[in-house]
Amino acid sequence: MKTNKKRIDTNSLIIGGTTLIGLGVGFILLKTSALWFVASLMIGIATGLLITPFIPSKTKES
Repeated sequence: MKTNKKRIDTNSLIIGGTTLIGLGVGFILLKTSALWFVASLMIGIATGLLITPFIPSKTKES
């Protein structure tokens, strides 16, 4: 029998997760300045983009 292997895209999950972390930190820093909020959000996105090449993609057999 032939098995179908489906690739699980973890890149979007990592980028989304680090963006949410940056958003959470940004809400804490929003009391200080709006620029800190934007900066933490951008740092979260950039961190996700830097981590994704090092995480191997997983395959799921169905």
